[in-house]
Amino acid sequence: MADTATVGALGAGDHACLTFSDQEERLDLVAAFVRGGLRAGQKVVCWTDSVSPDELTGELHGRSVRPGSALRRGQLRIAPATGSLLGDVPADAAGMVDALAHEMHVATREGYPGLRVTADMCWATRPFAAAEQLLEFETRVGELLAHGQLCLICQYDRGRFDAVTLAFAARAHPRTVAAQVYLEHPLLRICRQYSPPGVRIAGELDYRHKDVLELALAESVRIDRRMHLNLTALDYIDGACAGIVVAAARALPRSRRMTVSCRRLVGTVLSLVGADDVAQLRVQRRHE
Repeated sequence: MADTATVGALGAGDHACLTFSDQEERLDLVAAFVRGGLRAGQKVVCWTDSVSPDELTGELHGRSVRPGSALRRGQLRIAPATGSLLGDVPADAAGMVDALAHEMHVATREGYPGLRVTADMCWATRPFAAAEQLLEFETRVGELLAHGQLCLICQYDRGRFDAVTLAFAARAHPRTVAAQVYLEHPLLRICRQYSPPGVRIAGELDYRHKDVLELALAESVRIDRRMHLNLTALDYIDGACAGIVVAAARALPRSRRMTVSCRRLVGTVLSLVGADDVAQLRVQRRHE
């Protein structure tokens, strides 16, 4: 069974599987992976499929990654999976492994201490893709990881892949990368946000979950210089929980800030409990 890890715990030699249903959370984890590699002086390669390279660049920029200079100096490469990882179609596992080996060779030649690669595997759901080639690639890539230079995350969209393929992906990867989750419920999800750092909450939040909210905010206060509370997928918040958010911001030193991104109605509730009077709190209302 794969070992579950947060994205910050991944290192050289790791081969991790990221299965996701929430596109925003997927992009958040990818951004954290890219930012960590750039900060460590490593080369980073993103093979994208479900969004274009330009779109992915914009998503990274919006998540506290500054890809422009890294792209210009060649430390970061963002390319479509088709034509780079895959080469000519139909997909061939040997060719994909060779493409990955070539990136390792180039990174070494350019003097980088390591290589981080993240690959959007949605290409494998297209008609030209042979399923057995995907399975063979995931099996053979372990030979490259043995060199201790490469860290690889393969991304699988639960909405695009069948259950059999997802089960194989889980077995083929020694590690599974996921966000730290404080609460998982059909009507509410509270989890760690990695880029920008903070907390993400989706669903409906009321007084019954005050303790979990306080725990998540307290951890963010401890480890995040500038806290980000992402409430853009929050449909409802009651006065008790809004008050906890405002109180957490008010308790920050004047030199620190909490930024809350939310829908208009959630922002209105925050204002009603005093958000507008807290200098350390900035509320960004999303126009719907």
